[in-house]
Amino acid sequence: MKKIFWALVISTTMISCATISKIGSKQESVANTKWTLVDNNFSGAKAPTLVIEGKRITGNGGCNNYFSDVVITTSTGTFDVGNVGATKMACDNMMTEQSYFTVLEQVNKYVVNEGYLELYKDNLLLLKFKKQ
Repeated sequence: MKKIFWALVISTTMISCATISKIGSKQESVANTKWTLVDNNFSGAKAPTLVIEGKRITGNGGCNNYFSDVVITTSTGTFDVGNVGATKMACDNMMTEQSYFTVLEQVNKYVVNEGYLELYKDNLLLLKFKKQ
Protein backbone atom coordinates (compact mmCIF):
# COMPACT_ATOMS: atom_id res chain seq x y z
CA MET A 1 0.00 0.00 0.00
CA LYS A 2 2.88 2.34 0.82
CA LYS A 3 4.44 1.67 -2.58
CA ILE A 4 1.20 2.52 -4.38
CA PHE A 5 0.86 5.75 -2.41
CA TRP A 6 4.42 6.84 -3.21
CA ALA A 7 4.01 5.86 -6.85
CA LEU A 8 0.95 8.12 -7.08
CA VAL A 9 2.76 10.99 -5.34
CA ILE A 10 5.76 10.71 -7.63
CA SER A 11 3.68 10.47 -10.82
CA THR A 12 1.55 13.48 -9.80
CA THR A 13 4.70 15.47 -9.07
CA MET A 14 6.19 14.54 -12.44
CA ILE A 15 3.02 15.61 -14.28
CA SER A 16 2.96 18.92 -12.38
CA CYS A 17 6.62 19.55 -13.13
CA ALA A 18 6.03 18.88 -16.82
CA THR A 19 3.38 21.64 -16.96
CA ILE A 20 5.45 24.03 -14.84
CA SER A 21 8.41 23.55 -17.19
CA LYS A 22 6.22 24.83 -20.06
CA ILE A 23 5.46 28.11 -18.26
CA GLY A 24 7.51 30.95 -19.69
CA SER A 25 8.58 28.95 -22.73
CA LYS A 26 7.47 29.17 -26.36
CA GLN A 27 3.75 28.50 -26.82
CA GLU A 28 1.52 27.93 -29.80
CA SER A 29 -0.47 30.89 -31.07
CA VAL A 30 -3.92 31.45 -29.59
CA ALA A 31 -4.88 34.13 -32.10
CA ASN A 32 -8.48 33.95 -33.30
CA THR A 33 -9.57 31.27 -30.85
CA LYS A 34 -12.58 30.78 -28.56
CA TRP A 35 -12.48 29.17 -25.11
CA THR A 36 -14.88 28.17 -22.30
CA LEU A 37 -13.87 28.18 -18.64
CA VAL A 38 -13.76 24.74 -16.99
CA ASP A 39 -13.87 23.91 -13.26
CA ASN A 40 -15.79 27.07 -12.41
CA ASN A 41 -18.00 27.98 -9.47
CA PHE A 42 -20.82 29.51 -11.51
CA SER A 43 -23.65 27.41 -10.11
CA GLY A 44 -26.63 27.69 -12.41
CA ALA A 45 -25.03 30.32 -14.64
CA LYS A 46 -23.36 29.85 -17.96
CA ALA A 47 -19.62 29.32 -17.94
CA PRO A 48 -17.46 32.35 -18.77
CA THR A 49 -15.97 32.50 -22.25
CA LEU A 50 -12.81 34.01 -23.70
CA VAL A 51 -12.45 35.07 -27.33
CA ILE A 52 -9.00 36.15 -28.52
CA GLU A 53 -8.92 38.33 -31.64
CA GLY A 54 -5.68 40.14 -32.41
CA LYS A 55 -4.81 42.48 -29.56
CA ARG A 56 -8.28 42.24 -27.97
CA ILE A 57 -10.12 39.76 -25.83
CA THR A 58 -13.87 39.60 -25.44
CA GLY A 59 -16.28 37.15 -23.94
CA ASN A 60 -19.02 36.63 -21.43
CA GLY A 61 -18.32 36.54 -17.70
CA GLY A 62 -21.37 34.40 -16.94
CA CYS A 63 -23.79 37.33 -17.22
CA ASN A 64 -22.14 40.40 -18.73
CA ASN A 65 -20.12 40.74 -21.89
CA TYR A 66 -16.56 41.96 -21.34
CA PHE A 67 -13.62 43.28 -23.34
CA SER A 68 -9.99 44.25 -22.87
CA ASP A 69 -6.71 44.81 -24.62
CA VAL A 70 -4.22 41.93 -24.44
CA VAL A 71 -0.55 41.52 -25.30
CA ILE A 72 0.36 37.92 -26.15
CA THR A 73 3.94 36.90 -26.91
CA THR A 74 4.20 33.31 -28.15
CA SER A 75 8.00 33.18 -27.88
CA THR A 76 7.89 33.65 -24.10
CA GLY A 77 4.33 32.58 -23.30
CA THR A 78 3.34 35.96 -21.88
CA PHE A 79 -0.31 36.96 -21.72
CA ASP A 80 -0.93 40.45 -20.31
CA VAL A 81 -4.53 41.61 -19.96
CA GLY A 82 -5.36 45.30 -19.61
CA ASN A 83 -8.22 46.69 -17.56
CA VAL A 84 -11.38 44.69 -18.18
CA GLY A 85 -14.52 46.60 -19.11
CA ALA A 86 -17.97 45.03 -19.04
CA THR A 87 -21.64 45.67 -19.61
CA LYS A 88 -23.69 46.39 -16.48
CA MET A 89 -26.57 43.91 -16.36
CA ALA A 90 -27.56 42.86 -12.83
CA CYS A 91 -27.34 39.12 -12.21
CA ASP A 92 -27.36 36.67 -9.32
CA ASN A 93 -23.65 35.92 -9.64
CA MET A 94 -22.21 39.46 -9.71
CA MET A 95 -19.54 38.81 -7.03
CA THR A 96 -18.36 35.66 -8.79
CA GLU A 97 -18.27 37.39 -12.16
CA GLN A 98 -16.34 40.35 -10.73
CA SER A 99 -13.84 37.91 -9.21
CA TYR A 100 -13.39 36.35 -12.65
CA PHE A 101 -12.61 39.77 -14.15
CA THR A 102 -10.17 40.58 -11.34
CA VAL A 103 -8.34 37.27 -11.76
CA LEU A 104 -8.22 37.72 -15.54
CA GLU A 105 -6.42 41.06 -15.06
CA GLN A 106 -3.73 39.31 -12.96
CA VAL A 107 -2.73 36.81 -15.67
CA ASN A 108 0.79 37.19 -17.06
CA LYS A 109 1.57 33.80 -18.66
CA TYR A 110 -0.19 31.11 -20.64
CA VAL A 111 0.26 27.49 -21.62
CA VAL A 112 -1.62 25.62 -24.34
CA ASN A 113 -1.90 21.99 -23.32
CA GLU A 114 -3.92 19.33 -25.22
CA GLY A 115 -6.89 21.53 -26.17
CA TYR A 116 -6.78 23.58 -22.98
CA LEU A 117 -5.62 27.13 -22.36
CA GLU A 118 -4.13 27.57 -18.90
CA LEU A 119 -3.66 31.13 -17.65
CA TYR A 120 -1.12 31.77 -14.89
CA LYS A 121 0.19 34.47 -12.62
CA ASP A 122 3.86 33.50 -12.57
CA ASN A 123 3.70 29.76 -11.73
CA LEU A 124 0.22 29.80 -10.15
CA LEU A 125 -2.61 28.45 -12.32
CA LEU A 126 -5.50 30.94 -12.18
CA LEU A 127 -7.87 29.92 -14.97
CA LYS A 128 -8.27 26.93 -17.26
CA PHE A 129 -10.28 27.02 -20.49
CA LYS A 130 -11.31 24.35 -22.99
CA LYS A 131 -11.17 25.20 -26.69
CA GLN A 132 -14.58 25.62 -28.34
